[in-house]
Amino acid sequence: MALFLFLQNNIKKMSLLNCYCGSGKPFSNCCEPYITGKEKAPTAEALMRSRYSAYAVCNADYLWLTTAPKERRHHSKTAILEWAKSNQWIKLEVLKATEATVEFKAYYIDYNLEAQIHHENSRFINQGGNWYYLDGEY
Repeated sequence: MALFLFLQNNIKKMSLLNCYCGSGKPFSNCCEPYITGKEKAPTAEALMRSRYSAYAVCNADYLWLTTAPKERRHHSKTAILEWAKSNQWIKLEVLKATEATVEFKAYYIDYNLEAQIHHENSRFINQGGNWYYLDGEY
């Protein structure tokens, strides 16, 4: 448990300087404007990066709202929040991005303090000028 708390505290401090998504930009100039609704994610990759950051800051509302409307019935904000809080998000690695797909690896430590890698090929759709997460294969 001490390791989990140490990682949690230090990663949150690092986020003050760098965005959780690994872009190297400050969070305030990267994913935060999307998560707070001040700006729209301009690409599928930007949306995916902001969704990773939303997991890191446990923003279930943003994750649910950026899920394709027709897919939302398969997700609950409560379950999203529980998943986000039960893991310590370490690193995002974007492997490949096209206009509407993103392949990535998300590194995290789970509630058992075991290192995990989530490898996914995600699909996104643009509706009315907004990007949404559609689904993914992992």
